[in-house]
Amino acid sequence: MFWKSTYNEFVKIAAKPRSYIGIGAITIIIVIILFAMKSDGLSFISFVTAPFEQSLAFEGNILNGNLIAFIILQMLIIHVPLLIALVTGDLVSGEGAMGTIRLLLTKPISRTSILFSKYLAGCAYTFVILLWMAFLALIVGKWIFGAGDLMVLNSDGLIVIQQKDLGWRFLCGFGVAYLSMVMISTLSLTLSCFSENSIGPIVTTMSIILLFTIIGALDVPSLNKIQPFLFTTHMVSWRNFFEDPLPTKKIIESVSILLIHIVGLLSIAVYKFNRKDILS
Repeated sequence: MFWKSTYNEFVKIAAKPRSYIGIGAITIIIVIILFAMKSDGLSFISFVTAPFEQSLAFEGNILNGNLIAFIILQMLIIHVPLLIALVTGDLVSGEGAMGTIRLLLTKPISRTSILFSKYLAGCAYTFVILLWMAFLALIVGKWIFGAGDLMVLNSDGLIVIQQKDLGWRFLCGFGVAYLSMVMISTLSLTLSCFSENSIGPIVTTMSIILLFTIIGALDVPSLNKIQPFLFTTHMVSWRNFFEDPLPTKKIIESVSILLIHIVGLLSIAVYKFNRKDILS
């Protein structure tokens, strides 16, 4: 019964036109990025490598699919949360707006199971979004630009990661990026349990992300103490997999904090959903 309910919830998501906004938006943005990098990518690379050309000699295919995938992941990861919240913020509140919440909660399945069915369907949709982005960024990017070593510019300077060492890094990087997006799904689903319309959870989710991002960017002593505990601080932790040496401690810390937020928010959602009034 639970898996049938989960399947039905995913079918509901697939039947909504807004579910394809994210896929369409990601496709258009990535196509624009690929076209721009194909046209003017060498100029962009020259701008980045100019400060190092006096002491280093760059050979080989610098503008390659791995670099394009890294750029795309870095640019899109801050926009994907809105596309995900558009769908997951509607999972519970949408039922209330359509008046189907009463019928849903009278089914011979516990409320907790219903909520988890919606949650798993939302996570599956999130996975599809990230998988499509990975396909366009990595597969299509390599098809257009070819393969090669990856240059990464960070606070310590320029790091060059060999192509043979990139497979597991991208896999883990997309894995942590997916965990970050699941965090967004959990937040919007939890807010959806408190609302009877879809706009509120979506807007509130993006407002919280914006607020936490601003707090995380402010260099204020009183805020520095809470910044490590904000989930937005760890949404870019996928970049740690492109450091050398690998900052294992930072990765474990980021994953742990994201999981704590997910479990905490999901507990609140279960509590609220189980006490949801369907008579009024």
